[in-house]
Amino acid sequence: MVLAGGGTAGHVEPAMAVADALRVLTPASRITALGTARGLETRLVPERGYDLRLITPVPLPRKITGDLFRLPMRLRRAIRETRTVLEDVDADVVIGFGGYVAVPAYLAARKRVPIVIHEANARAGIANKLGARYARRVLAAVPDSGLAAEVVGMPVRATIANLDRAGLRSTARAHFGFADDAVVLLVFGGSQGAQSLNRAVSAAAPALAARGVSVLHAHGPKNTLDLPAPDPDAPPYVAVPYLSRMDLAYAAADLAVCRSGAMTVAEVSAVGLPAVYVPLPIGNGEQRLNALPVVRAGGGLLVDDADLTPQFVADTIGGLLTDAPRLAAMTAAAAGVGHRDAAERVARVALEVAGAQRDTEVSS
Repeated sequence: MVLAGGGTAGHVEPAMAVADALRVLTPASRITALGTARGLETRLVPERGYDLRLITPVPLPRKITGDLFRLPMRLRRAIRETRTVLEDVDADVVIGFGGYVAVPAYLAARKRVPIVIHEANARAGIANKLGARYARRVLAAVPDSGLAAEVVGMPVRATIANLDRAGLRSTARAHFGFADDAVVLLVFGGSQGAQSLNRAVSAAAPALAARGVSVLHAHGPKNTLDLPAPDPDAPPYVAVPYLSRMDLAYAAADLAVCRSGAMTVAEVSAVGLPAVYVPLPIGNGEQRLNALPVVRAGGGLLVDDADLTPQFVADTIGGLLTDAPRLAAMTAAAAGVGHRDAAERVARVALEVAGAQRDTEVSS
C-alpha cells in the first residue's frame, strides 16, 4: 500500500488515519508513505511507525517564475523516483490524497498500479483532478467537490473518531482545571494559531466571564494574548500555546471557535462538537465550502473573519453558550453530520481495488 499525501497536515493526517485503518484490517499489509523533504511527513510519518520514501517536490507555480520553467524537469525526476519506489515495495495500490507528491505518484502509477483517490476539500485541487482521470475509485469528504466521487467523509485519527465526549468530559475538564459543571468555549486556529481569533476572543474575556463562560484558548506557539489580570472568582481563562491532547480539548468543550480547514471541520463534526467556523479570509473560498454542510445541518455557524469582533464574541457566542436548548440542538446536529468511519471506508476500498488487481494478474 503506497500512500501519497505529503506536504501539509491536511494531506498527511488523513493518509495516516487510513494507514492506521489498513493496519487494523490487514496487519500483514506493508504500508509506505511518499513524501518530500520539505513536508510535515518527515516528522509525522516516522512518529506513526510507517515507512517513508522521499521524492523530489513538484509544487505548481501560480506565477511565471523560474520555477515554472524548471517544472517539467522536476516532474520527470519525481516520476522516475516514484516508479522506483513502486517497484521496490511491489505496490498493489496507490492511495492519493492530493498535494505535492500526488501528481508524480499518479503519473508514475498510471497503467502500472491501480489508483484510489480521496479528495478532502469541498473544491478539488489540481492534483486530484488530474489523478481522477486514471483512478479506479474516487472518494471525497463532502459532496460537490468537482469530482465524480463517492462521499465517505474525511479520515480522522482513531483517537478522534472513537472519542466518547460525554464519557471523557469529567476527566478532560479536570485536566484543564475546569469545574465539572463549567460551560467551556474552545478556541483554536490550527497548529500556529490565528491572530484574528486570538484578538477577538481575548478582548471579550471579561464579557464571557460575566456570563459564566470558561475558555480554553490555544493561541499558537509564536503568539501571545492580551488578557486582563485573572480574577480568582471568575471562570478560568486557560491560555496555552498548543494543545497536544485535542481529544481532551474536544471532550472538555461545549462549543468551539475555529477555522474551517477540511481536517478541522472533519474532526470537530466527527466528535459531535458544535462550532463557530471562521474561514481563512484568503485562498479560493474552500474553507467556507468545507463548513457549509455542517452549518446547513444546524451543527455550526459561519462567520466572516472581519465580522468576528469582541462584541460578536460577547453577544452572539456568549449568548449561544448560555442557551442550553439551542446548544443541545446544535450538538445533536453536529454529531449527525460527522463521519466517524471514513478512514475504514477508504481502507476497505483500497483493499478491494488491490485484491481485484491481484486476481486479474493471477488469472492472466
